[in-house]
Amino acid sequence: MRREDVLALAGRMLLATVFLASAFGKITNFEATTRYMEANGMSMAPFYCAAAVVLEALGAISLILGYFARWGAAALAGFLVAATWIFHAAPEQRIQLLKNLAVVGGLLQIVAYGP
Repeated sequence: MRREDVLALAGRMLLATVFLASAFGKITNFEATTRYMEANGMSMAPFYCAAAVVLEALGAISLILGYFARWGAAALAGFLVAATWIFHAAPEQRIQLLKNLAVVGGLLQIVAYGP
């Protein structure tokens, strides 16, 4: 295996870790997560929370396996832009917003160049 392939896999795995951990957190704290979503103005929070778990998990798996990785990365990037806009637009959330934008940048690299 070439060094570039190993580095690409490591990068995809590190990106995927963020989304797997987030999905796990939503599953294990579902009620608290839906209350937080509702407090931020989201209606149908249980539905959107469950949808986020599915999207994060499937997107992360696609990144790890390199199977439909461009599609998975694009879906995760869109999700992350929306979540960042909804939950991290306030001035006190600036660092979280910038971190999320950096992750979006990594995901867009996968969309552009593949796994």
